[in-house]
This record gives sequence, C-alpha cells and structure tokens, in this order.
Amino acid sequence: MRIPDRTPSDVVLVTPPDARKEPARPASPSWFIAKVNPVARIIGALVMCIPMFVSLDVVSASVALGVEYVLLWIAGINPIRVCRSTWPVWIAATGGFISVLLYGRTSGEILFTAGWIVVSQGSVYLACATFLRVAAIAVPGVILALGLDPTDLADGLVQILHLSPRFVYGGLAGMRMFTLLQDDWRALGLSRRSRGLGDGNAIVRALSQAFGLLVLSIRRATKLATAMEARGFGGDTPRSQARVSSLHPVDWVFLAISAAIPAVAIAAAVATGYWHFSFQGA
Repeated sequence: MRIPDRTPSDVVLVTPPDARKEPARPASPSWFIAKVNPVARIIGALVMCIPMFVSLDVVSASVALGVEYVLLWIAGINPIRVCRSTWPVWIAATGGFISVLLYGRTSGEILFTAGWIVVSQGSVYLACATFLRVAAIAVPGVILALGLDPTDLADGLVQILHLSPRFVYGGLAGMRMFTLLQDDWRALGLSRRSRGLGDGNAIVRALSQAFGLLVLSIRRATKLATAMEARGFGGDTPRSQARVSSLHPVDWVFLAISAAIPAVAIAAAVATGYWHFSFQGA
C-alpha cells in the first residue's frame, strides 16, 4: 500500500531550545542583576549572608552594608530605592535593636535601669551591631529576590543543580496554583450565598467554606499530578528542556563579588580588632 505524501500542513516544525528567541522579561530593577542567572543569584545571596552569621560587631556589619549599598548604586539601584524596597528589613532590624538594647547582656557602665530593663555600654554596642548585622544580611537577599521569575529559577535548579524535575516543576505548578486560592474562596462564597448557606454564623461559615476549598484544592492537585505523569515527569527517560539555563561569565563575576563582600568586611573587623565571634560570649 502506498503511503500518501505529506503536505506542509502535516509537518510540525519545532525550533531547538538554544535557537529560540524569547522576549526579555524584567528580572530585576538593576541592569546587572537582571543579567545574572536565578540560580547564581540564590547562591550569591547565601555566599554573602552565611559568613555574616558568625560575625557580631559594628565594623564588619557596617563595612558589608556600606559596600552593598555602593555596589547596588553602581548596578543601577540608588540607596533611596533600596531603603524603600527593603522597609520590612529595617522594621525587623529596629525590633532587634530595641530588644537587645533593653534586655541584652550587661557589660561596662550602666546607663539606665528600670526593673528588668538594664541599658549598659555593652548592650548599646550589641544593639547597634545587631541592627547593622540584620540589615547587612537581609538587604542583599531582598534586592536579589526582586523580579526573580519562578519559571527561570525552576529551569536553573533542574539544569544547573540537577534537582529532580518532578519535585521542582511540581513546586512551581503549586506556586502558580496558589494565586488561585483567593479567586476560589470568593467563588465558593458567592456559590454558597446563592444557595442560602452564607447567612449563618460567620465562624461556622468560614470553617465550612475552608473545607470546601480544601476539597477543591485536592481535586486540582490530583488533576495536576495526572497531567505531570502523562508528560513523563515520573519516568527515568531523560527529558528535553523548553528553555536553556546555563551559567555565563557574568554569573561567575557576580559570585566572585558575593564572596568578596563578606571577606572584606570580616578582614576589616579583624584588622581593627573589633571582630567578635557571634556564638561567643561578649
């Protein structure tokens, strides 16, 4: 039997992943950070923050914070915008400052006392160090997370760190579905009101509606899991990638800068004699 020739309408052309040109998405308010791979941004944030956890002094924290602000300014984010974008960090740092100031370890001259509250020279120093330390650790993490696309991050975790695609893309799908909860809650409320079930006790109504939302979420998760299984996420066969994620020279430059910031800060504290191990008594 002769097989009829295929017409152009029967042929599906597929562009290789490395030849696809997708429109650029805004990935960060900084022109430099926007070019960095999401995986490199996560690793760089850890490299910057982890060394600061072992240092509790004014010099290392202030040097790290100052260098971070200067580098972010060079990268296109002025200090005022950094402060506006990281306002929750400053609230948390202020809370840490107040708690350490009032209830921190007492040392040196006593400046003020009232019941359990004892303010001394040592507690003032530790409060300032804590304030700067929280800011130096959290500010770069928040700035690096701004504009981070979850899909690009998932592609990087699978292709660069070789994490399980089933776990990573399942988490990505769950994150995307999480935004639907508010719409589902509103739809359930309207549906119950149309049936005359929304005029009773508010607490009972909320609990009943929450149970309905749970059932709806389980059904949606089951359909999502079936769809992922149908696409081979549970198999051992290597999968192709719709988008290519790889590290470039700009990523290695960023990682080098991320490692240099805490190194310079701790070296400055050691050189001036102010460095203090955070897990050691004052």
